[in-house]
Amino acid sequence: MSNLPIVALIGQTNAGKSSILNRMAKKNIAIVAREEGTTRDNVVATIDNAFILIDTAGLKNPSDDFEASIQDQITDAIDAADIVLVTLDSSKYFDQKDAKIAKDALKSGKDVYLLLNKCDLAESLPIEEFRALGITPEKMLYLSATTGQGFNKLRSFLPQKKIANDETSLKLALIGRPNVGKSSLFNVLGKKQQAIVSSRQGTTRDINRVSVKYKGQKLEILDTAGLRRPGKREVGIEKFSAIRSLAAIEEADICALLIDATEPHSKLDQALAGQIIEAGKGIMMIVTKADLLETAEPTNYFGEENVANRTAADFLLDDLERDYDFLPYAPVVLTSSETGQNVTQIFELALQINKSRHQELKTSELNAILNDAIVSHPPAGLKNTRPKPKYIVQTDTCPPWFVVHGHDLKLLHWSWKRFLERKIREEYPLIGTPIEFSYHDDKKD
Repeated sequence: MSNLPIVALIGQTNAGKSSILNRMAKKNIAIVAREEGTTRDNVVATIDNAFILIDTAGLKNPSDDFEASIQDQITDAIDAADIVLVTLDSSKYFDQKDAKIAKDALKSGKDVYLLLNKCDLAESLPIEEFRALGITPEKMLYLSATTGQGFNKLRSFLPQKKIANDETSLKLALIGRPNVGKSSLFNVLGKKQQAIVSSRQGTTRDINRVSVKYKGQKLEILDTAGLRRPGKREVGIEKFSAIRSLAAIEEADICALLIDATEPHSKLDQALAGQIIEAGKGIMMIVTKADLLETAEPTNYFGEENVANRTAADFLLDDLERDYDFLPYAPVVLTSSETGQNVTQIFELALQINKSRHQELKTSELNAILNDAIVSHPPAGLKNTRPKPKYIVQTDTCPPWFVVHGHDLKLLHWSWKRFLERKIREEYPLIGTPIEFSYHDDKKD
C-alpha cells in the first residue's frame, strides 16, 4: 500500500491522544502516564493498512526551545495530515489553547474532527459546550480510550483499506539528514535498472517514488525529506520535525539510513537508526560520498595503535562499528552517486534483508539454541528464585518475533536476553532485521 493518508491526533497534554493511538493500533505503542506531557516525540502507527496515525506531543507554552519545538511538531502534523483529529478531555471546559488548536486545524482546510475523550467519566460535559470551537456537530464524537466506546464510529469516519495494485512491491525508504545525498542516490537507483515501472512526484507528504525491478522483484524506492533538528538547544536526543519522513519509515519494509562519509559521527543519525528499529523495519547503512574517502587523510578517530597501511575507509568502518554497536546485524555499504560505486549492492541487500524478515525458524532448532544458552550461561535470579525458561516458539515475521515460555521470567536480566538474541543470530544471521522477544510466564505445575 503506497501513499497512505496521514491522520494526526492533536490537542493539549493529558487529553488522551496516546491512549487513543494505542487502542486503534491494538498495542501499546505510545507511553501512557498520568503526568502531563509524557509524549515528547511524534509517534506513528499504520492502522489496518489504511492510514498512518500520528500522535503529536501535547501543546505547552514555549518557555524554552524544547517546548517550542513541540508546538512546531503540532504545526508540522497539521500541515502533513489529510485528516486532523482535535482531541479534548470531555470532562473539562475548553480554554483558549483548545480554541487556538481547533482554529489552526480548521484554517488548514483539512478534514477536521473533534474527539471528546474520557466520556466514560461521570462529569463528561454536554456536546453543546464544545460547539463554539467551530467544528460542526456531525464531526464531534464522544469516545473513551479506556472502554472503547465510540471507536467503531470513529473508524467509520477514517480512511478504509483499499485494494492495492501491487502487494508484491518491496518498499525501500531512503532516510537521513538534509544534504546527505538522498536525492542523488534516488536518481541513480531509478536509472540503474532498465525495467522502470513508474515514477511519481510526492505531494503533501514530500515523498518521491520510483518503482524498479531487480532479479524479478519489484522495489518501490521512497526519497524522503531530510530529518532535521528543531533548534540549537536540545533536551535529550534530538527531536524530529519532518513528519512525512517518519510516515515513510512506517510505510517502508526496509530503510536505508544514509550517512555522509564527510560527517559520519552524528547523534541524529543514531537517533534515526533507533526510530527505524523501534518501527520494526529492516535496516541497512549506506555511506554516501565514499569517493571522497579515496583522497582523504586517514582519521584515527579513536586513537588505535598499529594502524599502518589503513585507509580512510577502513577507519570509517571501524568508527561506524563503534557508533552503532547496537546494530551489529545492519550491513554497511560504501557508495558514491558520482561514480556508481556499489549502488547495485543496495538492491542485493534489499533482497537479503527481505528474506531475513520473512524467515521462519524451526521450533526444534530454536529450542536447541535456548537449551544451549541455559547450559552455557544459566540465567541469574534472586536469593530463592531463579527464572526458568522452558521453551521458545516463533509467532510472527516482519520482523521475526519469538516468545519464550517458562517460570519467573520477569526476573530475567536484560543481559541474558541480549545473550539469547546473540545465540540465535549466530545460527541464523537474520541480516538487517531487528528481532523481537516476548516472555510469557506459564502456570507452575
